Amino acid sequence: MKNNTIFIVSFIMAAVFFVMQESRADDTKKLPNIVFIIADDLGYGDIGAFGQKKIKTPSLDALAGEGIRFTRHYSGNNVCAPSRAVLMTGYHPGHCAVRNNMEVKPEGQCSLPENTATLVGELKKRGYVSGAFGKWGLGSPDSVSTPLRIGFDRFYGYNCQREAHTYYPAQLWNDEQKITVNEHPVPGHAALDPDDDPNDPKSYMKFQGKNYSPDLIAAEIFKFVGKNAEKPFFLYWATTVPHLALQVPEDSLKEYQGLWDDPPFTGIGKNGYTPHFTPRAAYAAMITRFDREIGRLVQLLEDKGVYENTLIVFVSDNGPLYDRLGGTDTEFFNSNAGLRGRKGSMYEGGIRVPCIVSWQGKIRPNRVSDRVTGFEDWMPTLLEIADGKPGTAPDDSDGISFVSTLLAEEDGKIQQDRPFLYRESPGYGGQQTVIAGDWKLVRTQLTLTKRQGKSLADAPVELFNLAEDSFETTNLAKEYPGKVIELENLASGQHVRSTIFPLPLVDN
Repeated sequence: MKNNTIFIVSFIMAAVFFVMQESRADDTKKLPNIVFIIADDLGYGDIGAFGQKKIKTPSLDALAGEGIRFTRHYSGNNVCAPSRAVLMTGYHPGHCAVRNNMEVKPEGQCSLPENTATLVGELKKRGYVSGAFGKWGLGSPDSVSTPLRIGFDRFYGYNCQREAHTYYPAQLWNDEQKITVNEHPVPGHAALDPDDDPNDPKSYMKFQGKNYSPDLIAAEIFKFVGKNAEKPFFLYWATTVPHLALQVPEDSLKEYQGLWDDPPFTGIGKNGYTPHFTPRAAYAAMITRFDREIGRLVQLLEDKGVYENTLIVFVSDNGPLYDRLGGTDTEFFNSNAGLRGRKGSMYEGGIRVPCIVSWQGKIRPNRVSDRVTGFEDWMPTLLEIADGKPGTAPDDSDGISFVSTLLAEEDGKIQQDRPFLYRESPGYGGQQTVIAGDWKLVRTQLTLTKRQGKSLADAPVELFNLAEDSFETTNLAKEYPGKVIELENLASGQHVRSTIFPLPLVDN
């Protein structure tokens, strides 16, 4: 009798455990897939959905038509690494450990501190399988913050931002192993030989490579999706497009060659990036080819029957490059859509980026929102979507979920405005900016020091009303001194001193 009782109890416990596991499995299957695509130095106006007239981006334009465009979305910072750090940690730049690009020799950038809570780590806790593809830039290969060490299950691409300056590299990282992808790599920093004729296209043939890294990376993305289509997955696609150098396969280049006057970029005196015979065509072709791969990904999601359960986000890590740097011509393409400033700047052109979010059946199509949002907001937003309830992000996150804006059933003011958005950078002379409502404060030259006889009062200050002056043409600081003081105090209160990335005039 005793044995029978033990058997029955064991059977019941096993059955309960099985039901609980099945229930957990069912809950996991209900989790939406998340595809987060981040372009590299793509301007606010570089895609059709945000006004581009010369460069074709049909796949992104289609996603915009199926979802929502955010016209006041701000990157995490004004250059690559700190912008991505804000995205991954949910901290704004005044609290985030990585606040500027900082190379670590022989390969990599400044890493996130050990045990930092990250977006991928939080999603992993919720049952997501995750893959990072493209450019990392948040820790050297031997650091604590490689993709796999902070929670990704798969990584393929570049660890180091500098090595990502070429699209025909010798090697890429495959998880934590470096593999050869080109026996004859093409450097991202090269020059014509003294005897080369810069007006002869044959002089540039030496800069054509074989295995184009964005194609290799896209192939691994498609494998990842195919392998994990039955599981909830987080796909982080950090393309290097359209960052310099200008390189693209000939089959894509042909689409744009001859469409406009296109003087050669010889590489001389332009920061040493690799020359290109038709640089304008190359820039456009790079973006269009990337857009094509996005379309292929959408088709794959549809073929696998998971498109309706997949949230797709598209953003850029910062504004476009300065005109003619490395052969780019952002003025010709109106890459910043008329906004003031470029990459490295805290003006709108440096940090306001295109943002498209699509989720078929959940986000109403063809919507536009002018609500201020930023990279730190993705942590609470995506975790709320995964959990089905708000308030599950780490308590110290600077982000504010905007799920109610994404899923709004009606247009109009459906979510309280963000109280403020804060950015800082020790780069480009040291800068701070605060956006609060219609007002924006910009402080510059913050890396000056007391030894130079300078104080915070000497830092140039600008005040703009973005509702009336979105191009930041008129400095209103003298007309509204009270507003300046209010926003300066707000800026100072959001800055936590960093020994690695100091702002001397603010710190002292």
